[in-house]
Amino acid sequence: MEERKGLSARSAVLSALLGSHPPRLPARHLVRIGALFGIAEGTVRVALSRMVAAGDLIQEARFYTLSERLVERQARQDESRDPHTRPWDGTWEVAVVTAERRAPADRAAFRHAMTTLRLAELREGTWLRPANLVREWPESVTAQCTRIDGRPHSDPTPLLWDRDGWAAEARRLEGALEKAQERADGLAEGFLVSAAVLRHLLADPLLPEELLPTGWPGAELRTRYDDFDARYREVLFRHLKD
Repeated sequence: MEERKGLSARSAVLSALLGSHPPRLPARHLVRIGALFGIAEGTVRVALSRMVAAGDLIQEARFYTLSERLVERQARQDESRDPHTRPWDGTWEVAVVTAERRAPADRAAFRHAMTTLRLAELREGTWLRPANLVREWPESVTAQCTRIDGRPHSDPTPLLWDRDGWAAEARRLEGALEKAQERADGLAEGFLVSAAVLRHLLADPLLPEELLPTGWPGAELRTRYDDFDARYREVLFRHLKD
């Protein structure tokens, strides 16, 4: 999927703050980022007001900070750049939904949580993945399912993840990063490519090496992105402070 040629004011603000450490920027910087995409100052400021009212942002004088919910999203984004894994012994995590009469909102929240844990649904109510990740399971998840450690008789990986599709997009993004880095005036292009890479890394199933095709580009994309990000952010913030 090609990067979008433009962003909404809300998307530009969120992408800027999610990529900032700490996730706190003055309004004037967010206005200048909007200007990279032809977004008027008034439109950015209206978006900021609406995001504060919706609980997405916290306003402190002239500064805007991500809310706790979005700080958690930033943590997941950061973890996807440097995932916490462990050697795999062939065991799979299996979670079977056992809770009954769940409200639609609870079902949606559960599905989101399972995706965040990087499990995939084999069939309705049965989620699994290789047990190679180090992370905590939230109580809201464990209260709704029974967890099992097991070893499938045949590899279910092809049924759960489109490895070829992920790899093809990762290689395309590598090329997009290289092109953006070659352009001295490519602030808008770099911003879009950076956001696209981070979204793609969040979708990485983080499978153990034993289940990956030869030439898997995950590590290479992360290395290339880290190099790009260090240089790009230096140029971007110099632009914002001018």
